Amino acid sequence: MATETELKLRIAPGQLAKLKRHALLKSHQLTRPVTRRLYNIYFDTPKLALNQSGMALRLRRSGKQWLQTLKGGGGVQGGLHQRNEWEVPVSGPALDFSLPQVEEWRDIMPKHQRNHLQPVFVTDFSRNSRMLSWQGAEIELCMDQGEVSTEKARVPICELELELKSGAPQQLFELALAILDIVPFELESISKAEQGFRLLAGYSEQPVNALPVVLHKHADLSAAMQTLIWSCLQHFQGNLHGALGSGNNDEYVHQMRVALRRLRVLLRMAASVCADEQLAGFRKEVAALGIILGRIREWDVFIANTVQPMCARMPDDGGLQLLLVISQQQRDAHYNALRNDAQARTLQHLLLRFGIWLNGPYWQRHELTGQRTSDFSVACLTELARKFEQAGKQLESFDAAKLHAMRIQAKKLRYSAEFFVPLYGKHKSREYLRALSEVQEVLGQINDDVVAQRLLDGLSSTPELAGLQQTIALARGWLAHDQSTRYSVLNDGLRLFDKQQRYWEGLL
Repeated sequence: MATETELKLRIAPGQLAKLKRHALLKSHQLTRPVTRRLYNIYFDTPKLALNQSGMALRLRRSGKQWLQTLKGGGGVQGGLHQRNEWEVPVSGPALDFSLPQVEEWRDIMPKHQRNHLQPVFVTDFSRNSRMLSWQGAEIELCMDQGEVSTEKARVPICELELELKSGAPQQLFELALAILDIVPFELESISKAEQGFRLLAGYSEQPVNALPVVLHKHADLSAAMQTLIWSCLQHFQGNLHGALGSGNNDEYVHQMRVALRRLRVLLRMAASVCADEQLAGFRKEVAALGIILGRIREWDVFIANTVQPMCARMPDDGGLQLLLVISQQQRDAHYNALRNDAQARTLQHLLLRFGIWLNGPYWQRHELTGQRTSDFSVACLTELARKFEQAGKQLESFDAAKLHAMRIQAKKLRYSAEFFVPLYGKHKSREYLRALSEVQEVLGQINDDVVAQRLLDGLSSTPELAGLQQTIALARGWLAHDQSTRYSVLNDGLRLFDKQQRYWEGLL
């Protein structure tokens, strides 16, 4: 068994051709490029048991040789794929489990699975590969172009693979950064096999939520923080392609904002334990990116929660229809700023630098490796709960500044509490998090109303709406009614939260 470590990059065909001609590759290559056609048949049971177990089984033809390969285990972090791989040559285009070399496979795939294997899809592509020397590491660079096909559908493949043959994973990210200076690309979080299974299932791209993580209570803080930060980056990356595309992007942007907010909480935690100049730089960049996405989200929410409901209630009001058109124009302008090529490349640059940092020396510092995650979680959650409860006690009236401060504390506490749930169990934390989430939700709605009033202030001074102050006043009245209702809901939510027990106390 070998462990395969590679970085996958999605790239346009024209950019792939440009990279192939660039001097960077020739100046670092150890071997001349070789082009081969790779024809791969993937197998699974009728109910796709292997895929559901995180495994992929294929037969590959390269020239006259056939290889039987099983991949499984490992995972994906920011485009970095690490999987266990078993590979043996076979005599032809048929699976062979009688070979001595596949004895270990029999424990992984029980006989009842092996007896029901059938072809499910094919990948057929041309691979141009060469070995590179990069900062002391040996990396195989592969340029793949072709397609994935099932009996009913097919999709094109065009990607780069940087496979680590010797050296450290961070050097893959370093090489990718150098390539990004030459051609644009996107970090790819799914394998060709997963593309095939998605095609088989008729999968269409959709916004993704944060995935659950596994934390061990006796693990050191360094390992836990790396796991959690990677999960935020994966959450962000999983929605990036959809946000940059055309069409309805509001939920993709929302999920990206959630990922960044969670990431900011984690970076703040790390800084509280071990300050670092590079970490400080990341915190500033993530905050700035949050502002860009926040402006888009403000218009999305204003249109969806205020302007469109008013237009639906009063469809013949020309002033409201004009308000809707101008609001949509404002939103589209912010979306266009996100979608330009320079911004897209900046986002990939940021993800790659995070990959280098997460594989770097910062995480070997004793302040992080010498502290148990469980001990840190208790101290962290206790302090955040104290600050949130203090903010609630200071809320004698519905003062906008105090409500904003309380909302920020609620987010910090909620995200932190969710991060450490694996240490305590979902059933022990469920009621606490539910009550906290309800408070945060209504605080967010109140803030949306405040933002909507600010957006209305700006719109009222535009030439198009300068003569429609009655429409602006109508919208303000609509928001005021919403706010009075939300204050009552907030009071109820706070009373419910006050009854909750801190689930992390005395459970470790």
